Amino acid sequence: MQTKPYGSSGFAVSVLGLGAGQIGDETLHEADVGRLLNTALDQGITLVDTARGYGRSEERIGRHLAHRRGEFILSTKVGYGVPGHADWTGAIIEAGIDEALRRMRTDYIDIVHLHSCDLATLQAGEVVDALVRVRDKGKIRIAAYSGENEALQWAVASGQFGGVECSVNLFDQAGLAGVLRQARTDGLGVIAKRPLGNAPWRFVDRPVGDYAEVYWTRMHELAYDTAGLPWDELALRFSAWQPEISCAIVGTASVAHLTHNVDLALRGPLPPDVASSLRSRFTACGPNWPGQV
Repeated sequence: MQTKPYGSSGFAVSVLGLGAGQIGDETLHEADVGRLLNTALDQGITLVDTARGYGRSEERIGRHLAHRRGEFILSTKVGYGVPGHADWTGAIIEAGIDEALRRMRTDYIDIVHLHSCDLATLQAGEVVDALVRVRDKGKIRIAAYSGENEALQWAVASGQFGGVECSVNLFDQAGLAGVLRQARTDGLGVIAKRPLGNAPWRFVDRPVGDYAEVYWTRMHELAYDTAGLPWDELALRFSAWQPEISCAIVGTASVAHLTHNVDLALRGPLPPDVASSLRSRFTACGPNWPGQV
């Protein structure tokens, strides 16, 4: 698996990472989860991204990957859901990180994000200060922010974070020419979530109420020329190989889907004319479309 630098951190990350949300599902068998996680590392994936809110994900990463801790960069997200602490306070940031360390059976976490907290919470400073304090104690290496739009812009401009995570895909490109370019210039690492855009091409009719509905509407308005490529290949190669992006994470609970995604990412960047056309078309149609939280 080819790698890219994660900002100025010194980390080299694979262009494709594993989004570990789906492995938090209680109905999955432990053996299947273990097989998926170890196959990801065996395939050359070096970044695993999870969150406190992803069910049993952190616990399972600890169970199945603790013995391989030195082989991958571990990313999680905090800010909520710790019994005995109010959400979005300094105390819950520290408690959430301590819980994550315990669950994932590690004495450090490479990247910890504030998980989609709003602009006012960021500006108040309490949670940002707490995250920085924990970093300075050595429990985490990179203090980061995961979110979109005005909050993301503030996070990048604040100088408090070493990395960000946000939506980047064929249907969600607004950050590429603005805030993410600035992030890269300032030495921040950038993780792209939803690189497949929730796969709206699966639906013939508008999927009302589905997570993919907004992107389905944008897809039809954009009317891209796919250059003869399957949608999943076009989307993943577009997102993973953007110069502003350090790593694109794709979530799956299927080993077959995982290995297919690795194969697509290894095909490398799209031809320059194709990538340029996709960016130009978005600029013409959707410069004011907000990033999807």
